[in-house]
Amino acid sequence: MKEAMELPKKPEEIGRKAEDQFDMHLQWFAAEDEGRTEEPTERKIRRAREEGKVAKSGDIASALVMLFGLLALFVFSGGIIRIITDMVRHFITVSVSGSSDMLVGFNVLGSYLLRLISPVIMVCLLAAILGNVVQVGFVFSTKPITPDFSKISLNFSRWAQKAFLSTEALFNFFKSVTKIVIIAFLAYISIRNEIPRLVNATKLPLLEAMLLISGIAFRMMLWAAILMLILAVPDYFFQRRQHRDSLKMSKHEIKEELKETEGDPLIRSRLRQRMQEVLSFSMARQVPEADVVITNPTHFAVALKWNSQTMHAPTVIAKGQDNLSMRIREIARSNDIPLVENRPLARALYDNVELGNEIPEEYWEVVSVILAEVYRLGNRAVIGASSSG
Repeated sequence: MKEAMELPKKPEEIGRKAEDQFDMHLQWFAAEDEGRTEEPTERKIRRAREEGKVAKSGDIASALVMLFGLLALFVFSGGIIRIITDMVRHFITVSVSGSSDMLVGFNVLGSYLLRLISPVIMVCLLAAILGNVVQVGFVFSTKPITPDFSKISLNFSRWAQKAFLSTEALFNFFKSVTKIVIIAFLAYISIRNEIPRLVNATKLPLLEAMLLISGIAFRMMLWAAILMLILAVPDYFFQRRQHRDSLKMSKHEIKEELKETEGDPLIRSRLRQRMQEVLSFSMARQVPEADVVITNPTHFAVALKWNSQTMHAPTVIAKGQDNLSMRIREIARSNDIPLVENRPLARALYDNVELGNEIPEEYWEVVSVILAEVYRLGNRAVIGASSSG
């Protein structure tokens, strides 16, 4: 009996099988922020800062804490040695005297330890604050420490990519290796130069031997702190770049933010339409009260009113461009308001005088000539055209 022939699989089935087989590995190399190609807006940067998301290097703060902590130990070393000497003397005296009040002993020990570590701890705390302030200024936010269970995801491939294959992971790996190599080299140089003295340390009194070893250790740590601070500078710029990349936005996000800040385009269009209606209604009431309308002749129209009893100078009661200009001229014609074509004057009044304001002094002469002509003719009609001021 012949074996049944296996039908060829459909292309989509083959593709699906291959995708299932290599799904995890392909995700390792997928673009995490696909589509986020636009630089972040100032609004997003500000909101990120309010939430505690800022560009900073933890190495700078760590290096400053180590450096200032060592300097504090050096500055307060005399007092620390005296406190240690008093503490040892006290407990030796207590042990010899035979008093064994454990509670009192713990209280005394705590008092000595507090006196020993409080100066150094305060200096280290100030150094840690300084290390953050010099990078990002004063930022206070509880958002970074607020639990957010929505961020918990059991996506192993995504975690593996971020932990081992991302740019940040590789940079941190090489940074750690560099630190280890430098510190090891410093330790080797420092100890190699002190080998003769270390060999003879066994012949020295206990205090001198301890001072020798602590001096070597202090120099090693001091140089290590300085070099760590120097290495933290490129890390700071790298963190700034990573922070900037993490805030990048997609084009859709930019559009949504524009809608939030400037309003929806449809709403803005409706507001403009409503404003046009309000202006048209206002002009329908104001233009009939004008003494003359200065035109451009088609692009601009400015309606002027003059009352010697209540006004210091003629006042602009309506003005418009293009469609509004046409509307002003129509209202003026229907109410027998004289139209005067004067292109430079119409444009100047439209640009430089707001609604309800009196015209500036430099326009008094030309406007007075026009008004005198209007009053001389007496009839409400089109006076004519003039291109000069």
